[in-house]
Amino acid sequence: MTEPVRRAADIARKTGETDIKLSFALDGTGETLIETDVPFLNHMLELFAKHGHFDLKVQASGDVEVDDHHTVEDIGICLGRTILEALGDKRGIRRYANVFIPMDEALAQVVIDISNRPHLEYRAEYPAQTVGSFHVELVHEFLWKLALEARITLHVIVHYGRNTHHMIEAVFKALGRALDEASSFDPRVQGVPSTKGVL
Repeated sequence: MTEPVRRAADIARKTGETDIKLSFALDGTGETLIETDVPFLNHMLELFAKHGHFDLKVQASGDVEVDDHHTVEDIGICLGRTILEALGDKRGIRRYANVFIPMDEALAQVVIDISNRPHLEYRAEYPAQTVGSFHVELVHEFLWKLALEARITLHVIVHYGRNTHHMIEAVFKALGRALDEASSFDPRVQGVPSTKGVL
């Protein structure tokens, strides 16, 4: 019997603005080691991995004295690239997922198609523009770069909520659950789940 392929990837990316090392495994246990200069993002990445049952290690430093933008954006790029590599040839996966997650008064929905067509639809209106020192607009930046580099179609809808932290937390939990479901294997699927024969 052949050993199952380990769906995982590592990346190291260094620019004039950031220095990132990231390891990601689709078929993990939710084990994380997250060390970045953006504490709120650390928390969100831990939630994403825990609820998606992914193993995720991130070591990142960046020019946060300017602001958090470059660090958040580049982590999104690196995570997206490792997701794409970990997915491999996509044979036998479910491909689609639609997940709702409540977080107290907030409700978020994440819909994924592992399509090889990068796209982000993001519908969210937050009561506040910052959570602590974290600027809420960076959630869009992170998700867009993730979808672009992972080559997935990603729809994120925050239906309602009063607490901005809760609303964003629900998004990252739903993102983890949706990616886990879409990337999981369906024994009924033979080959790639597309009439084109490729994804």
